[in-house]
Amino acid sequence: MTADHLATLASPEAEQSVLGAILLDNGAFDAVGGLLEASDFHRGEHRLVYEALARQIIACKPADLVSTYELLKAEQDEPAFGGLSYLTALAHSVFSAARVRRHAEIVKEKAKLRGVLAKLDEAQEIARGPGELSAKLDAIAGLLNGIDASNSARMPKPMSDVMLRVIDGINAAAEGSATPGWPTGFPTLDRYHNGGLRAGKVYVLAARPSVGKSSVSWQILEQNAAAGRPCLDLNQEMEDEEIGQRALANVGRIDYGHIQTGQLTEEEWGRVAEGVDKLGNAPIWVDDEPSLTLRAINSKARYVRGLKVLLVDYLQLCEGEGETRSAAVGSVSRGLKKLAKQLGIAVILLSQLNRKVDERPDKRPQMSDLRDSGEIEQDADAIWFMWPLENELDAEVRSVGFEVAKNRGGKKGAFVMNFDGARQRWSESTRRLDEFQRSKARAGGFE
Repeated sequence: MTADHLATLASPEAEQSVLGAILLDNGAFDAVGGLLEASDFHRGEHRLVYEALARQIIACKPADLVSTYELLKAEQDEPAFGGLSYLTALAHSVFSAARVRRHAEIVKEKAKLRGVLAKLDEAQEIARGPGELSAKLDAIAGLLNGIDASNSARMPKPMSDVMLRVIDGINAAAEGSATPGWPTGFPTLDRYHNGGLRAGKVYVLAARPSVGKSSVSWQILEQNAAAGRPCLDLNQEMEDEEIGQRALANVGRIDYGHIQTGQLTEEEWGRVAEGVDKLGNAPIWVDDEPSLTLRAINSKARYVRGLKVLLVDYLQLCEGEGETRSAAVGSVSRGLKKLAKQLGIAVILLSQLNRKVDERPDKRPQMSDLRDSGEIEQDADAIWFMWPLENELDAEVRSVGFEVAKNRGGKKGAFVMNFDGARQRWSESTRRLDEFQRSKARAGGFE
């Protein structure tokens, strides 16, 4: 990027106005100190002056024309910062500090634009350089993903502003113009979460293999897509065609085995067309790339415009950073929580459980059963557990326990779900959890 090109993405006037306002009234620094860094100024002399002003004010010293000049002169050659004459010109460039915040925002916006172009130039160098295509794409995705909110500075908000938004939300929910959450399609689960999923939250669904966490989470995904919310399934375990077959069985109420063999009844053939049409028009995206890095997840999530619900299947198959497996899994868990807040999405994160749960008579999971990392429990806003309630896993409809074991925004509790394996379809059971415990006890024990 040429110097002339960079100059078109700068506002010397805004930079001068900010510096002049601080020289005029050191109190102006309170409005911009949390937003601007010295590196945000395009002109070198402006970076030096801002740094000198900030150092003095943070040290609770007056930062006037003379003190700033003396500080700069002691550390820099006068041409580097323009000398006393330039500082004097800055001090007389404004008559009021009233608009300093807006001028600082202009300086910040220009700095971000220069950063974007610099990243794009770096991406071009990577693309033209040596190496495998996959490695290049991963490196470029990492560069571009680092441009957004990580560079933005947030200022503290007064509680009065927060309360205004809270009241607006309560009124909207009371009037029916806004839903308190995004329904999962399971009434008890929605009740525990005061309406359903919420933006910025991470919901961990953990179970042992073959209990049904992938299919139940897909049904939640489809429920939200049917309501018009864009959804993304990052499935590292199944290929996209298998995902499509299972989805068709679920939506069309078609026997999954018949879909695999092509031996459908006449009635099922009719439902195939309806299911394909419904799924084809739903805002659902599917990706079956294995061993996803956090950067790749970030890139794919941003690819889907207006994304609301992200399903990651499953955590332990992701590639994280850290010297131990626990640290690597924890890095992905933390990164997904950050992504949920940045994009305003709900993340359903599937997780395996360790083998100790199989040794327990009732197979009911505990927090300590979360596999590879205790950090999962810390990062999650809610943790859901699933476990088999019956030994007949090949039964046409089997019952599974479902527990909300952690819930920062609602209630905890457990209930029973029924799984129709032939149609890959879940529903809430009318039976109570303690009925299964009593029936096993009457049979002479849990196992």
